[in-house]
Amino acid sequence: MPLPVFLLGRTVRLEPLAERHIEALAAAAAEDRSSYAFTPVPHGTEATARYVADALAAQEAGRALPFATVRASDGLVVGSTRFCDLDYWQGPVIWPPAPRGPVGDPLAAIPDATEIGATWLSARAQGTGINTEAKLLMLRHAFETWGVRRVSMRADARNGRSRAAIERLGAVLEGVHRAHTRGLDGLVRGTAFYSILDEEWPAARAQLERRAFTPRVAAEDSRPLISA
Repeated sequence: MPLPVFLLGRTVRLEPLAERHIEALAAAAAEDRSSYAFTPVPHGTEATARYVADALAAQEAGRALPFATVRASDGLVVGSTRFCDLDYWQGPVIWPPAPRGPVGDPLAAIPDATEIGATWLSARAQGTGINTEAKLLMLRHAFETWGVRRVSMRADARNGRSRAAIERLGAVLEGVHRAHTRGLDGLVRGTAFYSILDEEWPAARAQLERRAFTPRVAAEDSRPLISA
């Protein structure tokens, strides 16, 4: 699995998720939960502790690299995000194709493809541009440090806000899996799948940098949430 990293930006820093973030994450999630209809966000300290434990277990298993999202101006924890579905293409071709672990030393592993998901922000952080810069940091790390070929994202097909936020990142809609799974409301939902390929990254990066570093262009991100 790739080693945990700190990703530092102007308005946000992404810290490797740890137990020390539990109370602050619980407080962030409790501010105003009205925007979480389609997004799994823990509610309360006990639920947040389970949320963090599950994320760290996925990291230990090599399936994810989770972060706490921290506002740079004052160090306030405002949410969480992660790399998930880390996929490795080294070694012999397998069929049918399926996500696979690394060949060789797992601590030196570099994924060939990944997904960004499990993203949520506190009410006060939504619409501030934090989401835009956080995704810029993650995409830059995936494409320019790891050298991945593809970064995927997904959202409940009914979640227009999240889908618009994903599309503003420069991601391309691959399609909607109809009747794909159950949503948080218990109803069967479709899932919209998006991706950015390595050859598309330079154009997407230029677009993201303009939005992240131009004052208040990030206001377009009114209450942005990106999540499965």
